[in-house]
Amino acid sequence: MTKHTNLRPGEDAPVSGQYEEVGPRGGRTGHEITAARGETLPPTTRRGSSYDLVDRTKNKSGRG
Repeated sequence: MTKHTNLRPGEDAPVSGQYEEVGPRGGRTGHEITAARGETLPPTTRRGSSYDLVDRTKNKSGRG
């Protein structure tokens, strides 16, 4: 399984799940969003921030 880190706003979410905003210096902000696979990630609250996958969505297909 690949790590889904440093995803920028405007990129498509690689998998469905909860994404946490990470500040420009790597600090966690506590702000989380939910995104479905293929959905565009929204703008962050601070310039230079990115998103990290925190909790992948569990489903019955066996892929998550």
